[in-house]
Amino acid sequence: MASTYSLDSKAYQEALRIGRPPNITKLFPESQALIVSGKYIDQAMLAKGNAIAMAANGRSHFVIRGALLAAQQANACLIIEIARSEGGANAYCAVNYWNIARQVNAACNELGITIPVAIHADHYGIKKEADIEPARMEIPTIFEAGMTSIAIDASHMPDDLNLLTNLALNPCVPAWAGLETEVGEIKGEQGLSSADEALFLIRGLNAHGIFPNWIALNNGSTHGIEASGQGIQVELTREIHEALTPYKVSGAQHGTSGNNSDRLRDIANRTRTTKANVATALQMISWGLEVNDYGNAILDDNGDFIKVENEGLMEEVWARMVAHAAEQGWKGGNYKKLNLPFENVLLGQPREIRDRMVDRVRAFAYDMLVNVFNAQDTAALCVEAIHTAGSYDPGPKAKRIEAPEDWGEAQIKAKAADIVGDKGPEGDFDD
Repeated sequence: MASTYSLDSKAYQEALRIGRPPNITKLFPESQALIVSGKYIDQAMLAKGNAIAMAANGRSHFVIRGALLAAQQANACLIIEIARSEGGANAYCAVNYWNIARQVNAACNELGITIPVAIHADHYGIKKEADIEPARMEIPTIFEAGMTSIAIDASHMPDDLNLLTNLALNPCVPAWAGLETEVGEIKGEQGLSSADEALFLIRGLNAHGIFPNWIALNNGSTHGIEASGQGIQVELTREIHEALTPYKVSGAQHGTSGNNSDRLRDIANRTRTTKANVATALQMISWGLEVNDYGNAILDDNGDFIKVENEGLMEEVWARMVAHAAEQGWKGGNYKKLNLPFENVLLGQPREIRDRMVDRVRAFAYDMLVNVFNAQDTAALCVEAIHTAGSYDPGPKAKRIEAPEDWGEAQIKAKAADIVGDKGPEGDFDD
């Protein structure tokens, strides 16, 4: 394994000097944390080949710390993210769009973390046209708070409105920031994405000089703890990624928690995926729940979670959480709503308890980074890319190949009308 950069190495200090975006240098002028644009994380994975960056949903401070320690151990680039449902204005987590960068920066400095980290606003969801104007106000505020990457997710809307929303909101995203777009809501085996839908979105963006780092698909995965009977469709993903080859967009894999390690390895080896979200698994592991080898929580015969004694949080705190969930009528995946009311309770536990929660996340995330995602030793590739670019912005990895005059609003609506696809059932398909 290549050695991790030390804080006092010339290469690391030079990367700090030139590689941190303007919002990060303004917020944390004396910081030794290498917080970078999401573009660089994508570049590092492409440079290694068949490598995927873990995008750890930092639903709690424990998950953030554990993921950072795992990435440092693996010498791997890392994305720490929070979705709008998790950390937006109507959040169910104490970690949010406006404090996550501060938490990551503080943890990096405290723990001596020297791997490059991007801070990603995942699933910035736009569900209707009326959401666009409030988003124009809010998106700049999360970059002011330290975000370095964003996923504009208008996949809940028809194809033409998805594209038009991405075009409308792009001026709110700094040109140096990592960018993810999405086609098809993440709803399991129903409403699977097609190459036509993905090409329509990416071609339309390309025509307007917008070059996303990642596209997320509905490729059979689900959010939450439930293992899909079908799971990620690797061949479908490969076919769509191949169709997108001229546009040099990478894949973002959502809903990893319900898929086994072999399937995730196939995604790394056979597709152009460079980012994979890991959310529910890390939450459950930090709490000390019994999980299978790929982090999906195991339920007892009554459909309840199984707490492993002397692992994760304190037994009496878990009992309080279970009682609170019962009072609220929360079961299964809705246990995620316990994050907000109990974050401060968990932070108030003795150090040895907090440390074992963090270490459980570290051990799981390290194994996934090294043995599933092939992300080890990508930190050095990222630092090298920063040195090569001499800037916090490596620039776009694609160029415009579509004619802008073919992608005006009228043409977009006409092209969208010709797309044949099944969007699947209506419903709430947030994270």
